[in-house]
Amino acid sequence: MSAEFDGRTGKQGKISQWLRGRRPKEAADDGGREALLLAAAAAGLPLAPAAHPVSGYRCSCDRVGCPTPGRHPLSFAWHTQSTTDRAQIERWARHQPQANFITATGTTHDVLDVPLDAGREALERLLAAGVDVGPVAESDDGRMLFFTLTRGTPEDEDEWWPCQLDCHPETMDEHPGLRWHCRGSYVLVPPARLPGDDGQAVHWLRGPEHPLPDPLTLLESLTDACAKYAGEDQATWPTRH
Repeated sequence: MSAEFDGRTGKQGKISQWLRGRRPKEAADDGGREALLLAAAAAGLPLAPAAHPVSGYRCSCDRVGCPTPGRHPLSFAWHTQSTTDRAQIERWARHQPQANFITATGTTHDVLDVPLDAGREALERLLAAGVDVGPVAESDDGRMLFFTLTRGTPEDEDEWWPCQLDCHPETMDEHPGLRWHCRGSYVLVPPARLPGDDGQAVHWLRGPEHPLPDPLTLLESLTDACAKYAGEDQATWPTRH
């Protein structure tokens, strides 16, 4: 799918070419993990180290019954700790070779987080229309992440929610299935390993060499696709009497 989408744009950066046919675990094994993290930081995504999965569904943190294994920052100060400083990221990556990384949203960038099927349809439609989509990551647990410029908290608009990995916005009916990660939130940045024994991961479909777009240029297509797939899912629910 990555090659197909990039073929439609006619623009394939060096990172996207290098990524084609590779998986994050493979990249991490030969030193490519650090290169990918530095590329994300160079694109303006502030990073901080995160936990990683251990033995299936356990987490590397010391919390008993961690509800989000391998998906949360290591430090409670992750928001102020997050940085694009190359030397610091190199130190983290080398001293913590198993760690996932998160990127803090709402300062330089936001992330529009949608169900995978909806994201694939929207991405195909956007690229066919010639829209500059920007970086896109796919999570093997069924989500797609669209990286955009941050909207911050504009005075003339309703403030969007700070959305953690395990919550949904109150306006779910208006934006079914869509999570807008902005101020106070974070997402895993590729390459990242997910819990389980089946090698699931978060990986780039379109790398961070693609410029960050305004989120409003993507929002209509994403919400339309989310609404379509939410409607199809609801149509299969059994009728209650």
